[in-house]
Amino acid sequence: KELRYAFKVFSQYRTMPKVTVFGSARTPPDHPITLEANDFGRRMVEAGWMVITGAGSGVMGGAQAGAGREQSFGLNIRLPFEQEANPWIAEDPKLITFKYFFTRKLFLLKESAAACFLPGGFGTCDEVFEVLTLIQTGKTSMIPVLLLDIPGGGYWKAWDAYVREEMVGRGFIAQEDVHLYRVTETVEDAGREILDFYREFHSHRF
Repeated sequence: KELRYAFKVFSQYRTMPKVTVFGSARTPPDHPITLEANDFGRRMVEAGWMVITGAGSGVMGGAQAGAGREQSFGLNIRLPFEQEANPWIAEDPKLITFKYFFTRKLFLLKESAAACFLPGGFGTCDEVFEVLTLIQTGKTSMIPVLLLDIPGGGYWKAWDAYVREEMVGRGFIAQEDVHLYRVTETVEDAGREILDFYREFHSHRF
């Protein structure tokens, strides 16, 4: 039932490019990371894209606010302690509430032509590794994967160092696998990476 409904909602916007934004639900509205998400959402809408988030607060709410209700989707999940849909997508026809994580995660990636990750917790890192695993193994199309931090932030730098030192260093992944993602500290760089990817490779999924 969830799959059928989600297909129906997205079918009206099939030709529009979409970027999914991931990140912590716990950053306050005035947190620099939330504000960075807001700027990124606005930047992508200005470039003609739509924005998908998990519909929560924090980074998700920031990206949703920047993108605006008309140009965004919210894919919420029923949880015992989190989360209500943020006010920028609540009661919108493009808000979909899922009971199951696997159906929600399917649509967070399936409908997306790019993925942008801001700092977050277990869920954010779970999504990063899942997207990279699917691309690495050829189970999904190659898309831009951006790891966006605030200027001077160390979250993704530390994550990248771990991947390079432990995973590449121990031979658990190949050296070239680190090229499946880009670490960036500015909204402009993140947006440019996404737009240049499609200009150069013309690998449109929309």
